[in-house]
Amino acid sequence: MLRFLILFFVICLLLFGVEVSKPGEQWIVEPFTGVLASFSAWLITLFDSDVISYGKIIQSTSNAFAVSIERGCNGLEAVIILVSGVFAFPAKFRDKMVGLAVGFVAIQALNLVRIISLFYLGQYSKVWFDWFHLYLWQALIILDAVFVWLIWLRWVARRQREDRLAAAEAATAG
Repeated sequence: MLRFLILFFVICLLLFGVEVSKPGEQWIVEPFTGVLASFSAWLITLFDSDVISYGKIIQSTSNAFAVSIERGCNGLEAVIILVSGVFAFPAKFRDKMVGLAVGFVAIQALNLVRIISLFYLGQYSKVWFDWFHLYLWQALIILDAVFVWLIWLRWVARRQREDRLAAAEAATAG
């Protein structure tokens, strides 16, 4: 347990350090956030053609309302927490990659719902936008990362148990 906690915090510190560094901002955060804004706008255009995106901004062409996806709103912090938990836990590399892939998709899927809902909430009410943005969605995105990690832990434990049983059967059969 101590090993896990130390590794978790070291990995978190390293990854958060990369994220807030100038090269991390330039080469990872800004491009990723731009793609996230473009993809969010594309999803919105499936049912509302009055939307454009440029850089990290999504804007309504009908009323000029816009949201800017800033650091902390792109889901990368939740991904860093997930990556740290997955890599700190003793498991096969392949199982870690599965956890990261599924977790990244789960976090970003919920984050897309977050971005789109905030885009429309902001057009409806500044009060509701602020409340959902600052309180509800922040917590839900982090909880999503923790929830995905806990599901991954159960899956890994089951796989490890199956591997031990198969090894025991092979040893007794041989």
